Amino acid sequence: MNLGVISMRYAKALLKSSVQASLEEAVYADMQTLSQSYLQVPELRFTIDNPMLPKEEKEKLLLTACGKTPTEQTQRFIRLVLDEDRENALQFMANSYITLYRKQRNITNGKLITAAAVSPDVEQKMRQMVEQNTKGVVEFQTEVNPDIIGGFILEYDTYRMDASVQSKLRSILTQLKK
Repeated sequence: MNLGVISMRYAKALLKSSVQASLEEAVYADMQTLSQSYLQVPELRFTIDNPMLPKEEKEKLLLTACGKTPTEQTQRFIRLVLDEDRENALQFMANSYITLYRKQRNITNGKLITAAAVSPDVEQKMRQMVEQNTKGVVEFQTEVNPDIIGGFILEYDTYRMDASVQSKLRSILTQLKK
């Protein structure tokens, strides 16, 4: 069976049971932490996929990767995944849950890249602008990248506004080459 189909089915079931238990937000936090753990520690995937490692050890490792105190819902979910021998799809399940939760709550991921750190007021104004355009909540990240020289780059959903000095200079250089 397709890995994407499997992970989406498990994620939907987890979301449904989390909603019924009124724990969807806490499970969302657990899945974000688990997803970040997979990204920050690439060895985690290889360790979890190792058939020689006992399931009890895998469970301890995965619960640790979920953060300090994962919810009971998350703990039962991980046990179910391990019992069904689907641990190879757990990273995808976590990402699918995050996507489903964001869709259900109308949450958009946004990112503001600037050459220097911005004040909280500027960040709040950018967040409000994105929230007005998406008519939803925005999980906003800021990043400092001195390479853009000045200005900013704003990204959310499939939208990208590049008002950086670096892109303007590239545009001028392209025009001069013609």
